[in-house]
Amino acid sequence: MTTRPFKQVDVFTAEPYRGNPLAVVLDGTGLDDAAMQRFAQWTNLSETTFLLPPTDPRADYRVRIFTPGSELPFAGHPTLGSCHAWLQAGGKPKTAGRVVQECGAGLVSIRQNAGRFAFAAPALRRSAPSPTLLAKVAAALKLKASQIVAAQLLDNGPVWLGLLLADADTVLTLQPDHRALKELGQKVGVAGMPTAPEPSLLISRSNREARAFAPAEPLGETAAVEVRAFAAPVGIEEDPVTGSFNASLAQWLIADGHLPEVYLAAQGQCLGRDGRVHIERDAVGQVWVGGDSVTCIDGQVAL
Repeated sequence: MTTRPFKQVDVFTAEPYRGNPLAVVLDGTGLDDAAMQRFAQWTNLSETTFLLPPTDPRADYRVRIFTPGSELPFAGHPTLGSCHAWLQAGGKPKTAGRVVQECGAGLVSIRQNAGRFAFAAPALRRSAPSPTLLAKVAAALKLKASQIVAAQLLDNGPVWLGLLLADADTVLTLQPDHRALKELGQKVGVAGMPTAPEPSLLISRSNREARAFAPAEPLGETAAVEVRAFAAPVGIEEDPVTGSFNASLAQWLIADGHLPEVYLAAQGQCLGRDGRVHIERDAVGQVWVGGDSVTCIDGQVAL
């Protein structure tokens, strides 16, 4: 075994132990797939990452992302957390203020604004789910058809069945049958807006010309949407805060006029967390997914 630098980072929170934890092995060289998977299973976190030298000359580093059960081509909170850990450990980006991460899904740009990192959401492929799948998922979530406002299969590397529900209270009171969801083999994310949002959150579009000259700021600290993510097929019944799903959710719901171009999402309340995901669609239509990160454990691991 080799002693390797290691950090455990809490992502989508500025307060330790209120977001989504991520294990980061800062030097994964020499580890094979089985060793990475075994360690990810042992940490028992939603994701564990291993940083490696990039193979693409445009990238600053390469990351491999593992759940307890499998490897992912891309995931959101591992992207932000790995970037935070890499910079904190002395990483120097090739371009000031911009980090380029290489992962299974390709290159992902990460920017820093006011001390907060945000990644550029990968291209989204979406389609209507089959009525059969939707009915089975609704049954596993104990939902009536009338409680589902809209549904889409969302693919930005990971594939989520996204459900927009009638309101945030419906999201927060769900008690899913995780065994049934695992048998279906489909990760499911749900979202719902508060029934009485702040007036500013009713603005469906921002002035793109005015926003082209300055980074957009969230419309206050009131969450515009409550989110939950169920991933039993990959060994995680409920993920505390999910960057990949929030990315594809934003691309879908902004495009279809359900949410404004800048908003704040809340996730993790049902698990005793308080995750905050900052969403912005910029003047050229790129969706950025941001959040705070904080290091909770800094040391070494024998691996």
